[in-house]
Amino acid sequence: MKFTPFRFLCITGLLAIFSSTISKSPVLPLFAAHLGADPSGVGVIASVSAFTGIIASIPAGMLSDRFGRKRMLLFSAIIFATAPFCYLFVNQLWQLAVVRFYHGFATAIFIPVAMALVSDLFHKERGEKLGWFSTSTLAGRFVAPLAGGGIIGALTFNPALSYRLVYVICGIAGLVVLVLAFRIKEFSSEEHSERQESKRGWSEALSRLRAVFSIKGILTTSIVEASMLFAYGTFETFLPLYSVQSGITAYEIGMFLSAQVITLALTKPVMGRFSDRHGGKSQILSGAMIGAVCIGSFSLFRSFIPLLTLSILFGLSLSIVTSATSAFIADLSRRESHGSAMGILGSIMDIGHTTGPLLSGIIAGSFGFEKAFTSASVVLVLAAGMFGLSMAKKI
Repeated sequence: MKFTPFRFLCITGLLAIFSSTISKSPVLPLFAAHLGADPSGVGVIASVSAFTGIIASIPAGMLSDRFGRKRMLLFSAIIFATAPFCYLFVNQLWQLAVVRFYHGFATAIFIPVAMALVSDLFHKERGEKLGWFSTSTLAGRFVAPLAGGGIIGALTFNPALSYRLVYVICGIAGLVVLVLAFRIKEFSSEEHSERQESKRGWSEALSRLRAVFSIKGILTTSIVEASMLFAYGTFETFLPLYSVQSGITAYEIGMFLSAQVITLALTKPVMGRFSDRHGGKSQILSGAMIGAVCIGSFSLFRSFIPLLTLSILFGLSLSIVTSATSAFIADLSRRESHGSAMGILGSIMDIGHTTGPLLSGIIAGSFGFEKAFTSASVVLVLAAGMFGLSMAKKI
């Protein structure tokens, strides 16, 4: 099989997201609880890295428009390679928060810049190619919870050792990402020359950013995806604790998370191709409503099979929405602004991902995990309704 630049980027993305995911799923809430965090404290810790995305994604996208995608991908790879080893020295919650903040820059930069690169290289097949790139990252996201849950389950006699072993594996994967990032090819020579001619300074970069912000379709689409990430952040942070409370093992929890991710991985290219052919508006709306039903239904069950089924269905709803949103936003923006557009998407997404664990942690601490899942469902319904009204006005 020939390793095209696109396939090489996909392999790098797979390992990058494996490294990122194994650092948090399912180890992070368990590690935070081991250090003494209550449910609201776990929510705060889980929100820290997503908060990094809020402040970093837009600048990362702008910088990639200005200086090129590869430079920013290399910068994120350095963080992937160094941050995991910092966890080995953590013994207090504030230290864990600091490390999570630093580690959050890796994915906050990598994902929007890589998506902008894919959007640059493809047009007619944009949704499908973004779907394949996402599938490659999801392959890493699938393996990570199984590996992390397996290590923690095998070393139940020494939880502290199991957590540190997970972060050593995370660090090794990050080092491989750094090596691979040096070999990513950004553009052909003609495309590179064209990009060099388009660099006219920071005033033009800021002007492009303002132009992207003025497109209401980009903002409303980003808000729907943010609501999905709100629900997903609630799911990945509190389903492990909810499941442990219900008598489910750490390995089975890893299966919930991985089953969801493999559903995403198998369906995203198909959903992306569907979006290319039929448009993304109805796909985004229907996926959000399915997701709302699924996340709300977690509060109704406490046994393995129903929770596994809901995890798979929630993964399908994520696939339906996210395979359409990035391609739809790329279509609404100009090529030279793809980095800024994806940065805005990433930033708004991370607002959802940050507030999900944070607000759901407060609700879980006050009213129980069931109410946290229900609240996430309400947020998703409201966002879907706003998107539907916005799109209806344009018809």
